[in-house]
Amino acid sequence: MNESNDPAGIPREAFCKRVLAVLAPTPRPSEALWQGLEAEFGPIDFKGGFLPFDTTEYYRDEFGTGLYRGFVSFRGLENPDRLPDLKHAAVRLEALWARDGKRVFNLDIGYLDPDKLVLASFKRGPCKMYLRHGVYADLLLRYSKGRFDPFPWAFSDFRDGRYQQCLLVIREKLKSELRKSRDVPGEPE
Repeated sequence: MNESNDPAGIPREAFCKRVLAVLAPTPRPSEALWQGLEAEFGPIDFKGGFLPFDTTEYYRDEFGTGLYRGFVSFRGLENPDRLPDLKHAAVRLEALWARDGKRVFNLDIGYLDPDKLVLASFKRGPCKMYLRHGVYADLLLRYSKGRFDPFPWAFSDFRDGRYQQCLLVIREKLKSELRKSRDVPGEPE
């Protein structure tokens, strides 16, 4: 047995879920988006509702007004050290769907583990940690006492708690997958 794997064959480093914060021009993105995301990142196991993205005008020049943000998670456990590769894959998808040189979707890939939400970024900042290939880890939320609490530098829509319920659902999916990964076939529970 490989010492880096647990008895179920899952690498010990695989303890988080891939999540994607999607900015879209509509609260109901097309099936093409979901198919493209699954082709790149694997089966989707959760699609949260898309809520108005109305706390900043940062993206107005590129996307216009009337944006929505929703969270998606993908089946399976992930190794957090893959975050730079996932970020570059998300950027390739954004470019693929761009129209007239402007993105249609903003795909902020990241991961959720039992303690926090981290999104990947190409922008450096005082509270971001450099990983590799131009990608930084942006620690936005921490889990404590049954809820996700924002750090002071988190985006304003993350600070107001609007994604709380969907992130709690994703965390429950993560916990279930972690329990299953620890189960050894043929052994009593």
